[in-house]
Amino acid sequence: MDDLEEPLTGGNVSANLVRIGETVRRPAGPWSLAVHELLRYLEGVGYSGAPRSLGFDEQGRHVVEYIPGAVLMPFASSSEDANSRLRAVGELIRDYHNAVADFQPPAEAIWNVAMPSPTIELISHHDLAPWNLVSGSRGMVFIDWDAAGPGSRLWDLSYAAHGFVPLGPETPDDVAATRLRALVDGYGLDQQSRVQLPPLIAEHTRAMYDLLHRGSCSGEQPWARLWTAGHGRVWLDHSEFVEARLAMFTSALVA
Repeated sequence: MDDLEEPLTGGNVSANLVRIGETVRRPAGPWSLAVHELLRYLEGVGYSGAPRSLGFDEQGRHVVEYIPGAVLMPFASSSEDANSRLRAVGELIRDYHNAVADFQPPAEAIWNVAMPSPTIELISHHDLAPWNLVSGSRGMVFIDWDAAGPGSRLWDLSYAAHGFVPLGPETPDDVAATRLRALVDGYGLDQQSRVQLPPLIAEHTRAMYDLLHRGSCSGEQPWARLWTAGHGRVWLDHSEFVEARLAMFTSALVA
């Protein structure tokens, strides 16, 4: 029974993932060895918010630890609960950035970064979002590290802010501002970074729309498929939502 392959579904980008026992197997790409080294490093320094990498199986698939638990979407059912959870997520992201700060990737490392960061200071996750956060017996753990690569603290945090608050037309302005403040307070950003973050959220959200639009024109997958499914319209609406509220978000963060 330990060899039984159970397909894992629900993701928009990853395909052909299977669970075997307490492991997850995914097809390897040119970046998989670098991701393996990153996860091994995080395990070595005691960061508990990522799965362990267990190497590669006989089919060449990347093997990582299976994390049991629930994916919390929508992220929280009440405002009070959301603020508490957002502070905890901010702390988890900060702890990751602190843990990875001294990681030196192999010189030959290849990464799979779809939206490059304007600045490079560490290896970012690049997909910190509710759909990649599992809550279970060992606390909260970020999964799906295949998009990891060179980036920055604020680039990671800007993407997380969009997904976790969430920052879109479905969230009332006052709720969005309060929840964004909770996430940033949990992370512990200094004042200068709080001023820099809202424009970067707008830039990152627009970059996701641009990625999907380019994919729709070139036929590159999975972006073309997601554009056809309507994701482009959603990201455009969300980027316009953020861009129209930069002053409000900045005020909420620095007040």
